[in-house]
Amino acid sequence: MLVLACLGCRQGNQAVQPAMQTERVDSLPVKRYGMVTGLKPEKLAYYKQLHAQAWPAVLAKITECNIRNYSIYLKYIEGKPYLFSYFEYTGSNFEADMNKMAADSVTQRWWRETDPCQSPLPEAAEVGQIWSEAEEVFHYH
Repeated sequence: MLVLACLGCRQGNQAVQPAMQTERVDSLPVKRYGMVTGLKPEKLAYYKQLHAQAWPAVLAKITECNIRNYSIYLKYIEGKPYLFSYFEYTGSNFEADMNKMAADSVTQRWWRETDPCQSPLPEAAEVGQIWSEAEEVFHYH
C-alpha cells in the first residue's frame, strides 16, 4: 500500500488494499487500517525526532488524501522495536488518493528520511514493501 511511509504506511510503489473494516461516521464511509513494520534501533531517536516535528506539508497531504486519526505506536517485542500504525480512510478512491500522495514531492522527501529508519518484516521485504498489513479481528465503538 502506498500510504504515508512512516507518517502512514507506504508499501513499495504499488497501491495495495490491506484488510480493513468499513463503517459510516458523520455520513462519511470510514475504513480502518492497521500496519506493522520494524524499526532499526540505531534510528529510533531520529525517527521520533522527525515525527515530533512532522512537516506541515506532509500533514496537509495526509488530510488532502482523506486520512484521519493517524497514529504510530512503538512497541518492543523480544528486545526489538516495532511500529504499529493506525489510520482511517474517508475517501471514495483509496488507490487514487495514495497515488496522489506518492506523487507529492514533499512526501517523497519525507519518505527518503523515514524509510531508512524502518526494517520491514520478511513478508513485506520479499515484495519490496515496508509495512505489513494487519488483520482487524475486533472493533468496538
